[in-house]
Amino acid sequence: MRAFLAAVIVLALCSPAAAADRVIAVLGDSLTAGLGVAPDDAYPALLEARLKREDYDYRVVNAGVSGDTSSGGLRRLDWVLKLKPEVVIVALGANDGLRGQSVVQLHDNLVAIVRKAQQAGARVLLAGMRMPPNYGAAYTREFAAVFPEVARRMNVPLVPFLLEGVAAEVRLNQGDGIHPNAEGQRLVAEHVWPHLRPLLVKRGATDPARRS
Repeated sequence: MRAFLAAVIVLALCSPAAAADRVIAVLGDSLTAGLGVAPDDAYPALLEARLKREDYDYRVVNAGVSGDTSSGGLRRLDWVLKLKPEVVIVALGANDGLRGQSVVQLHDNLVAIVRKAQQAGARVLLAGMRMPPNYGAAYTREFAAVFPEVARRMNVPLVPFLLEGVAAEVRLNQGDGIHPNAEGQRLVAEHVWPHLRPLLVKRGATDPARRS
């Protein structure tokens, strides 16, 4: 996993356009990595395509790793921050929930990720996640509450539910019923876009958060 992420970062840093382009990094798990779909159909790639169409000078780096938890995301965040991203989308927590891990630990990990990204000068967009009801009413309620609580505490915008309109829709998911298919990924990108757009700077403009 670390070797794969290191290769992604090296390729991004060595890209001929790396010096000129602004960077958006998407820190996530298999939902972000695009498990089961072509790389260009994963929602980070679809966001990059839209950014280009709408004249935003950004590259989107897909830092999704299948199976990752919030703990894993925190451990590899330093690699992602080497790209000096202006925006970091944090889309973690699904695997914490599927494994029934502590919601307190999830909360603390997300706070640490957001704080570290902010200290590096990035604007952060947090994506919420929910668990199916078979995990028990108390756990699913406490799990879902973590994301708006972290967003309030850290003063960052929130995508209330990353898979809004996609989760549990058979036609929008692969055979496992968990991972979006290409059409589902397209809807995820459309859902994320209005929350991401306020954090962007138009081509040729100076990022006010990075002025000296």
